[in-house]
Amino acid sequence: MRPSVLDPLFAPATVLSGVGPKLAKALDRLLGDETHAARVIDLLFHLPTGAIDRRPSESIAEAPVGEIATFSARVTEHRPAPPTKAKAPYRVIVEDETGDVTLVFFHADVRHLLQSLPIGAYRIISGKLELWDGMRQMVHPDRILDPKLAATMPTVEPVYGLTEGIGGRVMARIAAGAAERCPELPEWQDEAFAARNDFVPFRDAIHALHHPVDLKAATGETVARRRIAYDELLASQIALALVRRQQKKAAGRATAGDGTLRHAIETALPFTLTDGQRKAIADIHDDMEKPERMLRLLQGDVGSGKTVVALMAMAAAAEARRQSVLMAPTEILARQHAERLAPLADKAGLKLALLTGREKGAGRRQVLEGLANGEIDIVVGTHALFQEGVAFHDLALAVVDEQHRFGVHQRLLLGAKGEAVDILVMTATPIPRTLALTWFGDMDVSILSEKPAGRKPITTRAISLERYDEVVGAVGRALDTGAQVYWVCPLVQESDTLDVAAAQERFEALRGIFGDKVGLLHGQMPGRDKDAAMAAFSGGQTRVLVSTTVIEVGVDVPNASVMVIEHAERFGLAQLHQLRGRIGRGSAASTCLLLYKGPLGQVAEARLTIMRESEDGFRIAEEDLRLRGEGEVLGTRQSGSPDWRIARPEIDGDLLAAARDDARLLIERDPQLETPRGEAIRTLLYLFERDVAIRLLRAG
Repeated sequence: MRPSVLDPLFAPATVLSGVGPKLAKALDRLLGDETHAARVIDLLFHLPTGAIDRRPSESIAEAPVGEIATFSARVTEHRPAPPTKAKAPYRVIVEDETGDVTLVFFHADVRHLLQSLPIGAYRIISGKLELWDGMRQMVHPDRILDPKLAATMPTVEPVYGLTEGIGGRVMARIAAGAAERCPELPEWQDEAFAARNDFVPFRDAIHALHHPVDLKAATGETVARRRIAYDELLASQIALALVRRQQKKAAGRATAGDGTLRHAIETALPFTLTDGQRKAIADIHDDMEKPERMLRLLQGDVGSGKTVVALMAMAAAAEARRQSVLMAPTEILARQHAERLAPLADKAGLKLALLTGREKGAGRRQVLEGLANGEIDIVVGTHALFQEGVAFHDLALAVVDEQHRFGVHQRLLLGAKGEAVDILVMTATPIPRTLALTWFGDMDVSILSEKPAGRKPITTRAISLERYDEVVGAVGRALDTGAQVYWVCPLVQESDTLDVAAAQERFEALRGIFGDKVGLLHGQMPGRDKDAAMAAFSGGQTRVLVSTTVIEVGVDVPNASVMVIEHAERFGLAQLHQLRGRIGRGSAASTCLLLYKGPLGQVAEARLTIMRESEDGFRIAEEDLRLRGEGEVLGTRQSGSPDWRIARPEIDGDLLAAARDDARLLIERDPQLETPRGEAIRTLLYLFERDVAIRLLRAG
């Protein structure tokens, strides 16, 4: 149960003063998700992105022009719009002994202005001060206050991320209301560490973040933000440490094979294993032979040969008369893995089956029976493998491809399909060192850094969309040489809001030029149509595949040597790198064309430059982290990703290392979280919604 002290924070946002049904709806859009409406805690962690300085100037003459200015002045004149110019603004003149300012109001409520700005009265006025024809003016001031109410206006006003239907002042008011509801919480931080870093208690830190004392407090690196960031990292690291301990504690089973099947597969391979592959295979085999459970991450750049390493691990399980499962995030990828691995498995006498949501009827029953009676050695599939009806005779190894699409809970579910299942996780998303700690802190890591022999470098060019006709000409010339081409678009159908070429439209345009050599593939197509489109491209019946990003993960057509990415400025670096990795898999020289629509922003330009300069996925991942922070580095914000709300691994690396050490030590000393600090840590885990770890504690 969540500690009752947190109840005020997990209450719906509607408990806050002034949040009615209409405002609640807007808050849900901004801060809620499919599992819950916006809550007080979501507002608590929705921190200001900046601040407005409303500290008053001594006089009108000293008020800064071109910026937000705040000053005290006397109202001297009202100038209504002339009757002949109905659309002209209403003006009010205010002055002090150093000068005057014209306040300008369009579509004015005259009665209201006469009440709030009576002639002869002094008022505090705040807003953007500008020069117009050499005269100072302020259009629609943000604030007009009676001096008696001066104390109600913050001198530094926090600015928040907004959505339609919520104004800045309203958001500041309800965020402050959320901060007020924050209770005193037990201290979960190590006393000495907190003292060394001058950390104030959690509640005081939250209050300081929502009530910045100066501009730096709202936008800069403050002790208050570092405190909350450390709390978040600590919660994550403790959750990971508990998961790891749980998986290690569930005693493993030694899976030792004699090497015959692996030898058969290696001799059937059309290439020689790289040193990295050999090392990874040896590490995995060592892990599987130990009585503890394996939990290993196999990290390799696009095209580094992870699938072969996985097959060798599955063969080792089969040598011990046990079963393996390979789980992929999409049906296309699952089918492709199955097609690619089947001939090699066949050579070694291994029985391999495919199980996705699409397998129905007798075929599905046959696979389920084969898994239950042990006839099937290896099953490849999608998350359909999690379903309750899927039972194994003796599951030894679960291989999870593209881990960031799954998350820790699903790994646990898959591991529960057998007794002490070893887990091997593969990712082609190169993960920066700092993130590897947070994301995969519960794993041992093997890295495949070299590409298999014979892979040629890919030439990458950035080209303006204005040269579209030249690019189409180049594609035509590539087709004449026998090459195949991917053409990737960001959206499926033309969108009213984004000026983006849709896959459907591009497909029709290219079909008009190249005829039925052009195929189409996107995520909204029915499964059978996707398979057919992919099969036609793999088999060479279609030569240009117009696609959305569904091809980014794992699709393998060695003859494809040209990649056109339209609106490349809209993609993240990791995604561009993944897409580019679909080519350069055969012996032909390959080219990637990044079509962009100018003018480019600074970040987009930096991304395209890095893509032109480097094919090194690890360098690209580090640059990606630097350019846009952690939230999206691993593709979009998937369920199960850390989704830091406060912590920023690119600048909090030192805190991350400290949190990891602290978590490890704490779990060693207090494995059940029963000491006073352990109890406080439980509150921390619930606060940052890492409470799946608490369930693990209860599960023993």
